[in-house]
Amino acid sequence: MTLDIDFVRSQFPAFSEPSLQGQMFFENAGGSYTCKPVLDRLHRFYHERKVQPYGSFEASRLGGEEMDEARSRLAALMGIDTDELSFGPSTTQNTYVLANAFRQWMQPGDAIIVTNQDHEANTGPWRRLSDEGIEVREWKLNPETGHLDIADLTNLLDEKVRLVCFPHCSNVVGEINPVAEITSVAHAAGAFVCVDGVSYAPHGFPNVGELGPDIYLFSSYKTYGPHQGIMVMRRALGELLPNQGHYFNADSLYKRFTPAGPDHAQIAASAGMADYFDSLHSHHGLPGKTQAEKMEAVHDLMRDHETMLLQPLLDYLSDKNSVRLLGPATAKDRAPTVAVDTFQDAFEVSSKLATHGIMAGGGNFYAVRALEAHGIDPEQGVLRLSFVHYTTESEVTHLIESLEKTL
Repeated sequence: MTLDIDFVRSQFPAFSEPSLQGQMFFENAGGSYTCKPVLDRLHRFYHERKVQPYGSFEASRLGGEEMDEARSRLAALMGIDTDELSFGPSTTQNTYVLANAFRQWMQPGDAIIVTNQDHEANTGPWRRLSDEGIEVREWKLNPETGHLDIADLTNLLDEKVRLVCFPHCSNVVGEINPVAEITSVAHAAGAFVCVDGVSYAPHGFPNVGELGPDIYLFSSYKTYGPHQGIMVMRRALGELLPNQGHYFNADSLYKRFTPAGPDHAQIAASAGMADYFDSLHSHHGLPGKTQAEKMEAVHDLMRDHETMLLQPLLDYLSDKNSVRLLGPATAKDRAPTVAVDTFQDAFEVSSKLATHGIMAGGGNFYAVRALEAHGIDPEQGVLRLSFVHYTTESEVTHLIESLEKTL
């Protein structure tokens, strides 16, 4: 099945926005364009439902129902129970709340494992537990390849380890880590697992129920939705950790780790992401009976398109001696989030690309530890070229031509 790129782009108002014409978006890892169903739902909520939800009157009742719809539909797409999914202000904030819950639950002498491949949001909050007497062990990436070797993780695991934190894929290395395998290894050692899915979820929501991690985190503003942090907390762990919300909400799993007041409109609008994925499934006549099966088919459709576009870019960068590609050079092994060491100020390179109509990023992207592990000065940063399924083949061709002129 080939992705109908014209249909896809028709679902994103940004592609018909006059001010964006002639510009090609390659900084999707920093935040994707928002799909029309999300914008429509957000518009409706602010116009018709902007009252306290879950009340007895019509506008309030409907507002609450739309919020519940978002939670139930997104949870179904990811193969989990509805109350195992919650919304927070951001993934970073969600992680800090979780770290506080673990701080209260763990004992001095207990250990956690983090990586230096991560975005700081899934390593910094956990590392701070060392102030409470928790041992922090670092699962180090290979400085040449950026790869995380499971054998190295095995050497770090013992009966003291309570939690293993790692990314589904790094926002600069891009390699897709084998979540199910890593989770199995950690669980066998008696540890829980927290996966940062921020850089992977834009390429198709995973079936968290099948993959098995206890926590899965991502940001909806990178998955074609509003600026929310979405957190999967599996029941066994969620009921074990101390409640972080209001005491009278302790029996509600999706409220236990979201102490801040939710953004009602953005939660309701998040159902638009499910609308969009449903439209992709229906338009392409994809297989699947359950919502999770349908999402898997959409995921594969999106990934096939991305992989086809990604390989020529990786081949070009791999053959160019003036740059260093971070992560795998094979498209099937990574997400289309491509970081390049240009051996010069990366922001300046991205500024030059902008004159060719390329919107790309230059900097450290909060992956300071990962860059340092590669021997790259975070102040110099890397050029990051990231795209998703709505990117076209002609845009990637123009990107490569622009890189040739710029580099």
